[in-house]
Amino acid sequence: MQLLSLLLLLLLHSRLLPSSSAAQLGSICLSNGNCDAGLHCETCLANGNLRPRCTRIQPSDPKSKGNGLPFNRYAWLTTHNSFARLGQRSRTGTPVIAPENQQDSVTGQLNNGVRGLMLDMYDFENDIWLCHSFAGNCFNFTAFQPALDVLKEIQLFLEANPSEVITIFVEDYVTSPKGLTKVFNASGLMKYWFPVERMPKNGGDWPLLSDMISRNERLLVFTSKAAKEASEGIAYEWRYVVENQYGDGGMEAGSCPNRAESSPMNARSRSLVLMNHFPSNPDMAAACKHNSAPLRSDGGGAPEATDIANGHLVCGCNTIAYCKVNASFGVCDDPAKPGAAATSSSYRLSSPVLASQLQYLSLLAVVLVSVDL
Repeated sequence: MQLLSLLLLLLLHSRLLPSSSAAQLGSICLSNGNCDAGLHCETCLANGNLRPRCTRIQPSDPKSKGNGLPFNRYAWLTTHNSFARLGQRSRTGTPVIAPENQQDSVTGQLNNGVRGLMLDMYDFENDIWLCHSFAGNCFNFTAFQPALDVLKEIQLFLEANPSEVITIFVEDYVTSPKGLTKVFNASGLMKYWFPVERMPKNGGDWPLLSDMISRNERLLVFTSKAAKEASEGIAYEWRYVVENQYGDGGMEAGSCPNRAESSPMNARSRSLVLMNHFPSNPDMAAACKHNSAPLRSDGGGAPEATDIANGHLVCGCNTIAYCKVNASFGVCDDPAKPGAAATSSSYRLSSPVLASQLQYLSLLAVVLVSVDL
């Protein structure tokens, strides 16, 4: 009888799992090893799925369809509070009681296709630290780690991947003289620095992605402090970027208000768009829901949203997978093209910086859009 029960259990498992060794998006799974590359096995109870399914954790690389367009004609997955990793202890030795937004390390996020990072930097312990804090001050219980540690992770990634471009958005609470300059100099990242002098000031196109790569200007850094553009040569974010309201206010269907510091979302004087899609309070259990149906992906999450954005930006197709390599705008492998994609100028201003709080990376990813996973 025990043997019969075991056989029945094995038969049930074989029926639940796809016959191939690696399952596709949406297929029922038992572990990450059951899923295709770029997928992982996840149960999203908040979305009503009781069985674990293969869901996406990586966007497609838009450069695979060509890198000869301006930088603002691509969408890049971006994570909110990229350093605030679930379960991480403060380097001070104190338990962190600040909100946690990510499941993976910064290196893990970059390896999974994230190309935009939101980092909150503070003066702390005579250094610059990454903190998820309040009132403009960092405390032992809100401090995660020295900023230099994460910046060196980014430096190692850029060194190992010479065709990749990364954007950093610094929520800047640093008041020490040249504090940001010193930490970036110490990180070894200055050799990749994209100079603020070459950033378009009036909503024009950015340099070609291929030129940025060939010139090795593969790191864009923005600060939330306007004065530091003149004093430290670090671009003031909202001089170049429009950004929607973060938190619950940015998740209302049919509404897209700008955050207070940003120009209106339809301003034509800015050619980068940072799109936030995450609730005010991080919620690991609900993150998979926020990053599925609202992004029209239901399993694809922020990676699929990024692919859809890139399809419209790069070639005028419904997703980047339908773009032909180095083809004219509007030429798609898929016969169904979006009606609004008649001309490339329709998308000139919409280089989405998907910023969905990659609150828990196993749940989703972002484009110069911020997403919490």
